[in-house]
Amino acid sequence: MPVRVDRNILRVPRRARNAEAASFLAQWNDLSQRMFGDLANAKTAELAWQPRRGANTIGMLLAHNAVVEVYWMLIATGEFSAERLEDVLGLSMDGDGIPMPPAGEAPEHLRGRSLAWYRKLHDRARAFATGILGRMDAATLEKVVKRPRRDGTRHDSNVRWILYHVLEHQAGHYGQMLLLRHLYADRRKRP
Repeated sequence: MPVRVDRNILRVPRRARNAEAASFLAQWNDLSQRMFGDLANAKTAELAWQPRRGANTIGMLLAHNAVVEVYWMLIATGEFSAERLEDVLGLSMDGDGIPMPPAGEAPEHLRGRSLAWYRKLHDRARAFATGILGRMDAATLEKVVKRPRRDGTRHDSNVRWILYHVLEHQAGHYGQMLLLRHLYADRRKRP
């Protein structure tokens, strides 16, 4: 019997301006491919399902990942404005519905959206981020971005951390999506 071999090969473009930025992009792309592969058969009803009021839906999380990716790329370049984010995505900064009030329902404008719609939103965010990462050099990754917070404190991070944060943020929400898929499949099995 032949041995089954699973191959996980992550490639970084050889002609990238900055190999480290290109490596982050390759990791984002691999994670996105896996995420959309795992969601491939998710129907519109599943994407909009809430296990309880106040809980995120898979669709909200997909929209949130796109919003966050564009948000952090705009922060990294020092070009953030809510209007610019909406220009890129066609969705407002709070268009993902996150955070949601404890008894909130998913945003009306996300109900009935297909996986293909969320994929297009994701692809717009990724195309925007790809353009920005393609211009980054080693000095850009070291640049420290100082961002005031609503509570009056300040968050300082270098661009390298921002790229890492986009990766770990997407990975965390991908895990949530997988959990929601299990809960959705099990919802009829409960007593």
